[in-house]
This record gives sequence, structure tokens and C-alpha cells, in this order.
Amino acid sequence: MQRPIFRSTLAIVTFAAALLLPGHAPASGAQTSSFEIQSQQNGPPPPGQDSQQNRQAPSTGQTLKVQTALVNVFTTVRDKSHFIINNLKQEDFKVFEDGQEQKVAYFTKEVDLPISLAILVDTSGSQVDVLGAEQDAATRFVNRVLRKTDEALVMSFDLDIDLLADFTEDKNLLENAIRKTVINVDGSGAGGTTGTVPGGSNGGTDFYDAVYLAAHDKLTGEAGRKAIIALTDAEDTGSKLKVQDAIEAAQRSDAVVHVLLISDVGFYYRQLSGYSGASVAKKMADETGGRVIEVHNNNSLEKAFDELSEELRQQYVLGYYPTNPKHDGSFRKIKVEVNRPDLKILCRRGYYSPTE
Repeated sequence: MQRPIFRSTLAIVTFAAALLLPGHAPASGAQTSSFEIQSQQNGPPPPGQDSQQNRQAPSTGQTLKVQTALVNVFTTVRDKSHFIINNLKQEDFKVFEDGQEQKVAYFTKEVDLPISLAILVDTSGSQVDVLGAEQDAATRFVNRVLRKTDEALVMSFDLDIDLLADFTEDKNLLENAIRKTVINVDGSGAGGTTGTVPGGSNGGTDFYDAVYLAAHDKLTGEAGRKAIIALTDAEDTGSKLKVQDAIEAAQRSDAVVHVLLISDVGFYYRQLSGYSGASVAKKMADETGGRVIEVHNNNSLEKAFDELSEELRQQYVLGYYPTNPKHDGSFRKIKVEVNRPDLKILCRRGYYSPTE
């Protein structure tokens, strides 16, 4: 499998890390730490912080080395009118892993935990009529959401994947990067320049590769909350990787994928190619705990960013130590339930267990 790479506009830098094949990537869905047991028990560490503690056995004075993995599940709850519910308590939740109920060891309503965002802008020919509105809405979103402890990067993708701004807290740099996005092909979907990620047999849009690179190369090493926000019609026509590769990279990096679906279906039918982006966007968002928000005009685009801003700042964090002690690298399914009717829960579907 050939690995995609960035064409960085900050500097001509090739990311030469070898592609981690499925089953060999480091598991980051659980925070693994070694600590020593003491008689006094402390509460579990908050998400994104090191959980290393020194504990001594109360009777023998001997030190026992214990390995634990705290799994954090960021959860948004809305009612049937789509309003966020922010008054739930720990006892209102149940968490299941692979069908087995887990004991919630850590609970908080999180508004201040740092956020790492990857903003992905589709600059293929199908977006030629909406790029200006995307730029306006994205810059408003950055200015509204990011706080001093947050950071974001900006990537564009078409025939190539361009890193326009690496992780930064500087809103001016991010806004300038968003404004740099340009359509790389003409309105017919042809043309454009060939960069470090040549188009596939259909030419075109490297959406899956862009999500993979954002998750695997950039978000894996970040702590706290992590999200990929893609402004796209989700129609991939050139990636080296498959949609499942992109999803797995997001799951392993503990990042959710939100898709602002901006589609001109007529564009694809005029190309006699058909359109399947909506189903791809739904699959990617569902399996990572994100959302798909359909955008039809400038007003709905701004509303979509407002909804994401609200969700990112009003989440519950449920932390638990899995009852399954195996470190086998397997995918563990997560399900969260609340004891109130007519509520919709948004959280990730699972994580990859550690391998050591």
C-alpha cells in the first residue's frame, strides 16, 4: 500500500515516516501508564494528563508494578429538539465495552480541556462556487472557538494535500492559511498542478488521504480533545488509501471527524460519474463519533460552524478502566446510554487496545 504525503506550503518537507499497516499502529485510544500501588488511593487522572502515580502496598512494603489504561469517552447529549443537555450527572450514564458494563471512574462536564483541531478544506473543482463562503465561515469559527490553550492546523486537498498552517495558537496565522486556499482544478474537474500526491486513475480529490495524514501524522501525538473538521462534498476520486484506512487512523489517534457536507450533486452528474459522497461522510462520522452537517447556503454554513462550536465546548467526559485486561491491539466497541428518554448521544464507537 503506497503511503500519501504532504506537499507543505510552509516548506518543502516530505514526511518520511513509514506507513503503519493495520494492526501495527500504536494504540492511542487508551492512556496507558505504569504506577506503583500505595495504600492511599487517588482519583483517576483527567484526560490528556499523565496518570503515573507512586503507590506502596499497605502491609508488606513491597512494590508491585501495575499497568492500567484509562479510556476516556467524550460525549455530547442532545434532546429531540436538538438542544444540548448539560445538566446530567454521573449516575445518569452507563458505559459498555464489547457489551460489558464498565464502572465509570472519572466524570466531568468539560469546557476547558484544550482542543486540537485539523481543519481540512476541499479545493477540488467541485467546490469552486462555495470556496469563498467556506473561507468566511472557517475564519469566524477559528476566532470564535479557539482559546489560548487550543491549537489548530489548516490543510487543503485536491490533487495534492497541502499543509498551509501547522499547529498554532495564532489566529492570524490560521486565518491567513484559510485565505490561501485556492481551487486547484478548473470547473470541469480537470487540470491543476501535480504535486507530491499524484491523482489516481480518476484524477481528483484525495479526501481519504487527507484525513489519514491529519489523524496519523498530526493528531496522534496531541493530548486532550482532538477533532478533524472537513469542509467537502466527501467525493474521493484520487486517494491512495481507502476510506477504512482513514477511519482507522482517526480511531487510533482518538480523533472525531466532523464533515460539513457541501455538495453540488449536479456537478458530478454533469461529469457522468454519479455522487456517493454523502454515504462516505456518514460512515466516517458515525464510526469516529462525529457528525455530518449538510450545508446548502451561506447561512446554513455559518449555522453548522455554530453547532460544532457549541458541541466542542459542552461535552461530558466519562473515564473507565476496562474490565478486559488483554493488551492485544483489538478494536473494542463502546456504547454509552443515559437513563432519560428521547436523548441522542454522540460519542466515539470504540478504540484500539494497547499492544504492550
